[in-house]
Amino acid sequence: MAIRLGDLAPDFQAETTEGNISFHDWLGEGWGVLFSHPADYTPVCTTELGVVAKLQAEFTRRNVKVIALSIDSLESHESWVKDINETQQTLINFPIIADANYRVARLYDMVHPNASDRFTVRSVFVIDPEKKVRLIIIYPASTGRNFDELLRVIDSLQLTANYRVATPANWKPGEDVVVAPSVKTEDIAALFPKGFTLIKPYLRTTPQPN
Repeated sequence: MAIRLGDLAPDFQAETTEGNISFHDWLGEGWGVLFSHPADYTPVCTTELGVVAKLQAEFTRRNVKVIALSIDSLESHESWVKDINETQQTLINFPIIADANYRVARLYDMVHPNASDRFTVRSVFVIDPEKKVRLIIIYPASTGRNFDELLRVIDSLQLTANYRVATPANWKPGEDVVVAPSVKTEDIAALFPKGFTLIKPYLRTTPQPN
């Protein structure tokens, strides 16, 4: 069954490059990102894992744990990590799930048979502190992910989880946001003391509240 936004992220036990984990326990009370890779020793995946390692401080600042998955063995992962560290000039600082039996890949519907019945696509799941799936992005195997965009979306998710706002097209942290339609115009001033702009009755903007 496909996972949808708002679903409870399926829990699982797995062997990883940082030891055995129970996924929900490993996530703890913070946010999480689970992202899959078609296979070890693939060029695009090598660059992606290197980028995520270099962005680890940004994920930590947002209270986000990252964990990767590839449908190969732990031994293969450990050898591949050496290549990633060498070629991407970094150190992998997050776990990679060994999923040679496709157990987690199938649990999260990462295998799309019309694309490939053997390899996982580039799935991304963002999971909130209540273990609910808040974002799903799926890329084809041939296209590397934009992790700057992933951080931007996490910023939006965390902001909108705490304030009655939404983020407009191409929003970046620090820019104005949209007041949620459920907020009456006469109530905006009390909720958003930085002020607001009434563009249309249904389109009201305010400076980023946090």
